[in-house]
Amino acid sequence: MSTILRTLRNLRRIGFKEYGHQMQNIGDTKAGTLIGTDRWGNKFYENMAEELPLRTRWVDYKTSFPEWEPSQIEPGWHAWISYMVDAPPTQDKLLQTGLRHYEVAEHRPNLTQTRAAFKTYSTTRPKYSAWTPVAAPR
Repeated sequence: MSTILRTLRNLRRIGFKEYGHQMQNIGDTKAGTLIGTDRWGNKFYENMAEELPLRTRWVDYKTSFPEWEPSQIEPGWHAWISYMVDAPPTQDKLLQTGLRHYEVAEHRPNLTQTRAAFKTYSTTRPKYSAWTPVAAPR
């Protein structure tokens, strides 16, 4: 939640279209410098001067609100936005994408809490079985 003065200042900086976009997606107005874009189209911003500590970095997802999830961020950008590293992946050689052969080329969504989620199963017989009563005819 921001103050009215801060909201009006950000409205003047970012414009009406971006103001509406931010209020719909993140519920607050933020003005900062664009640090970079990942290969899936997400934009990463930073504002060290006016934001509260640990709220100076944020992501603008390419998709709108109901479809975005944190698993849509690449690992290098996730480390930067979580304050694990100081340099973004565009400047850090170890975090750049495309250098490791085991990286996935396209985004695979997190399927937890969906019908397609991974479910474990057992191949051993259970020790206990349910009792089924058998009634003899009279």
